[in-house]
Amino acid sequence: MPKHILIVDDSKTVRNLVAFIMRKEGFKVTAAEDGLDGLEKLYTDPQVDLIITDINMPRMDGITFIKTVREQEVYRDIPIVVLSTEGEERDIHAGLSIGANLYMVKPAQPEVMVRNVKMLLG
Repeated sequence: MPKHILIVDDSKTVRNLVAFIMRKEGFKVTAAEDGLDGLEKLYTDPQVDLIITDINMPRMDGITFIKTVREQEVYRDIPIVVLSTEGEERDIHAGLSIGANLYMVKPAQPEVMVRNVKMLLG
């Protein structure tokens, strides 16, 4: 059974591009347009193996989304990758300190993204 990735990003272009890259590598993909949508998708299909999320999104941002995911025992061990245009050291530190496993700055090279996802999935 293919590993399942949840992509959370308010940009339809980014969601579609990351989904295309991940599907091409054989992953099952679910996409969400913001943190609230991401939580809804996660609760609907809890068999998610990895999450890729943006930080700056409407309704629920990525920081709140990651904190909410990490507060729930069942989701604590799911690897989370931040994929954001915010690349300052303070942004990276904030993302990692609240529970992200990896922080990547957009635009990320597809091969680097795939390599990191595969590394986190073991």
